[in-house]
Amino acid sequence: MSDLAPLLQGFFTDKLMLQLQAGQHTIAAYRDTFTLLLGFAEQRTGRPPARLSITDLDAPTIGAFLQHLETARGNTAATRNVRLAAIRSFFRYAALRAPEHAAVIQRVPAIPPKRFDRAIVNYLTTTETDALVAAPDRTTWTGRRDHALLLTDVHTGLRVSELTRLTLQGVHLGSGPHLRCHGKGRKDRCTPLTSGTVKVLKTWPKERGGERSDPLFPTRRGTPLSRDAVEPSLPGTPGPPRPPARPWPTSTSPRTP
Repeated sequence: MSDLAPLLQGFFTDKLMLQLQAGQHTIAAYRDTFTLLLGFAEQRTGRPPARLSITDLDAPTIGAFLQHLETARGNTAATRNVRLAAIRSFFRYAALRAPEHAAVIQRVPAIPPKRFDRAIVNYLTTTETDALVAAPDRTTWTGRRDHALLLTDVHTGLRVSELTRLTLQGVHLGSGPHLRCHGKGRKDRCTPLTSGTVKVLKTWPKERGGERSDPLFPTRRGTPLSRDAVEPSLPGTPGPPRPPARPWPTSTSPRTP
């Protein structure tokens, strides 16, 4: 076994999972970074990842990898910087556990992030927002779901991941109507609802049915929506053709057809 393998294993299991208790999305992002990096190093050295040494990931190799991300993969400078942050974090971890490679290791955290222009964030006008919310075809089950989802998002500002993780028990429509969700950074959020959103959310759960722990905006099989599934809900966004609408069972938990 190479000296790189135990360092990578310890970085993920010891530092990220045990010490930092990083979220699943953070761990997945770091995993993807090293999957790409090890694949790049394999092509560069001709050795499989299991035989790579930490000396194979020196500063010139990391620099070439970052350039590869932008030129060959078409990644933005922001994505490049995210990958670099994961790599620098690993090398800071390795510096204390592989002092014999200090000369190689210390050069990688010194690689600076790339500067880039930040675009101005534009916002929809009231007319554009109304058109967006009105776009779904509310004669279908999926259209009514998408309408409720878009209206909720417009009036709460929830992230896509927070929307898809909303459950029926997180909707409180009595005195002081609000939504409760577990969001980014493991933070619980309590977001007030407008009267128009309350009206829709009083109707939608009755049609949606299911148990209190089920997702508020499910797929037709009752599972939580993915980010890719939410994308076709936006007007003008291409997506796969949807199956014919069918009523959702209201007296039992979601069933697979």
